[in-house]
Amino acid sequence: MHFSYWELKNWFTNVDFTIVGSGIVGLHSALALREKFPESKILVLEKGILPQGASTKNAGFACFGSLSEILDDLKSHSEEEVIQLIQKRWNGLQLLRKNLSDVAIDFKPFGGYELFLNDDESSYNECLQKLPFINDILKPIFRNDVFAKEVDRFDFKGIQEYLIFNPYEAQIDTGKMMHALLQKAVTNNIMILNQVEVTSFEEQKDSVEIALGDFSFKSKKLLFATNGFAGKLTDNQVKPARAQVLITEPISNLDIKGTFHLDKGYYYFRNIDDRILLGGGRNLDFEGETTTDLGQTDLIQNRLDTILKEVILPNTDYKIAHRWSGIMGLGSSKRPIVEQLSENVYCGVRLGGMGVAIGSLIGQELADLVK
Repeated sequence: MHFSYWELKNWFTNVDFTIVGSGIVGLHSALALREKFPESKILVLEKGILPQGASTKNAGFACFGSLSEILDDLKSHSEEEVIQLIQKRWNGLQLLRKNLSDVAIDFKPFGGYELFLNDDESSYNECLQKLPFINDILKPIFRNDVFAKEVDRFDFKGIQEYLIFNPYEAQIDTGKMMHALLQKAVTNNIMILNQVEVTSFEEQKDSVEIALGDFSFKSKKLLFATNGFAGKLTDNQVKPARAQVLITEPISNLDIKGTFHLDKGYYYFRNIDDRILLGGGRNLDFEGETTTDLGQTDLIQNRLDTILKEVILPNTDYKIAHRWSGIMGLGSSKRPIVEQLSENVYCGVRLGGMGVAIGSLIGQELADLVK
């Protein structure tokens, strides 16, 4: 890289904070730092043209966990931990709405639904049986029942009689959200450089030397908000998890409205712009989907096609418009990692597939670590 005097002076000299990753966490962290240190020089580095991981690639669910997901989490986390996670997701969603406005993110409180395939009877029965218990433990957060049985009015096929409805779930437009966040960052004098990859960094006495290939510069503090790409930083406590997605062409008279979960949240779909967006299937090949490669596989895309045709739109003509994937950051615990790694290096990663819900909060927490 060969920079001019002006470029070096304006972008890479006297940098107070360098944030790696321009997604939900990175930009919220930058905005929180701007509030805390009004005169500071803040630089955000992004390796993609747009945020590379999941921030512009997710399905736009403003959710905190379906009933079966919560029951699943209770098998590997304590009741207290699960309640804390849900509280955090709920608080994070309110913070996102407050920071950007419901209009800017196209927030639509249509509610969320969970459906169960006919051959998923054991999970279905467990959810119906434990529904009152989960409502009970969530009362302190929501003051009301969260989950209720509802008859399917969407004409889905091959599913159990009842859906589980959650009125507190909503949908957003992921693209509008990130556009609003980027605009807010620029308005607050936060510099964002795209297609710049940090290749290494070295802690020094009162700064960090950051290498971008053959060029390096100094920053007083370095913050990583790279979620699914953070494995090396955190001794592999974060594993990448690819999520594959497809979307249809517009469908006339589409009557499906809401966010929908299937198979413990491994599949999810929603309406957007008269289309159906459907994603998931990671559970068909956990090993293969533990990757940072933004591709698709026939195994998972074929399964998505089958669910779309046989369950969601069995009596409808439609065409697939587009397919893509995003990278989440998961681990053995659903608790995010917000840590000071050394004197001047910090990270806010492992969002557990809940970036829309907790990204703003993790960004705030990451900035709060910096003294």
